Order: sequence, then structure tokens, then C-alpha cells
Amino acid sequence: MKKNNLLIGILYMLSGAICLIIALMFDTKLDSLLFGFAGAFIVPGIVIVNKYFYWTSPKNKNRYAERLENENIELHDERKEKLRDKSGRYAYLLGLAVTSFFIVLFSILGNLEVITNYKLIILYLGGYLVFQYIAGVVIFRHLNNKY
Repeated sequence: MKKNNLLIGILYMLSGAICLIIALMFDTKLDSLLFGFAGAFIVPGIVIVNKYFYWTSPKNKNRYAERLENENIELHDERKEKLRDKSGRYAYLLGLAVTSFFIVLFSILGNLEVITNYKLIILYLGGYLVFQYIAGVVIFRHLNNKY
């Protein structure tokens, strides 16, 4: 395992500790958010550091080499790459359909006066829909030119 993983784990723990110290020392409206960030940084940092020491111990070196080889095979398997690409496309199309559905749903609920301020929600969802579509086109064109 790379030393970079150990450094990343330590940086995560330091970031979490900084958030925790700020949350404990200062009384702000962001305390709950800072405590959440502290936990969100400290716990993964501890996990990353423990994994580093576990996999770099001499008794686990062979198992780690075998695991890396299997991961490399899985990552470069053409069938799985194609399936990942297709699943990403289907998720993108599903996201567009769901967003469109919710635009219509919030329009209906707003016109029936079930919810208030529905225009802001519709504008947000419409902007998100346009962003998703444009991002999909731009990424496709970039990949098309690249390959």
C-alpha cells in the first residue's frame, strides 16, 4: 500500500480534529455541522490508517498482492467496463426522466394550491434539468473527440 494512503488518512484525521476543536471552542450556529464534519473526517481517517498498517504488515503482503491483482483484472475487464458505461447512461436518462416528472408534479401541486412557492422549486428543477442535459452533451462531445 502506498505511503500516500497513510498521508491521506492522517490529513483526514487532522481535518476532523480541526473541525472538532473549532466546534468545541466557539459557540456558533454551525456547531452541529462542524461536529458532523469532525465525525465524517475522523472515522474514515482512522479506517484508512488502520488499512494501511494492516496491509503493509509482513504477514499480509502476499494477500495484498493477490488482492491488487484481482482488482486490476476486475477494473480492466472489457465486459464490466461496458456494463459500467451502460449503467451510467441508464442512470443519467433515469435522472432526466425523474426530474421532468417532478417538474410536472410540482406544477400541478402548485396550481392546486397544495404547496406554496412552487415556482422556485420548478425553476430549480428546470435549471438542474438543463444543466444535466448540457453536461451530458458536452461530456459526450469531449469523449467523442478524445477517442
